[in-house]
Amino acid sequence: MSSRDNAAIFQLLALLEARYAIRVLWALRDGHPQTFRLLQDSVGGITPNTLNTRIKELREAGLLGRGPDGYCVTPAGADLLKRLSDLSAFAARWTAAQGRKRQAPPAD
Repeated sequence: MSSRDNAAIFQLLALLEARYAIRVLWALRDGHPQTFRLLQDSVGGITPNTLNTRIKELREAGLLGRGPDGYCVTPAGADLLKRLSDLSAFAARWTAAQGRKRQAPPAD
């Protein structure tokens, strides 16, 4: 992987690791627009100020847009979410493995 590729990945990860950024995108993954209030409820626990900041950042990054019915992912945002969709299956396997680790008797 080239240093240019690494820089692009680091830039994307910096955007996505901002508090609630992935959750905002994930809440819009079904493709249906959401109003500010509905999006706030869908994300859960996010303050209006933080949501405004994430919306601004994600819009500037070209991952989120606003239409007459509310906020929605752009084609680039939908592409990113498609690539992240494997997280659901991974998370289920990972969570199950974590539960097995907690239930396993300690090794002597």
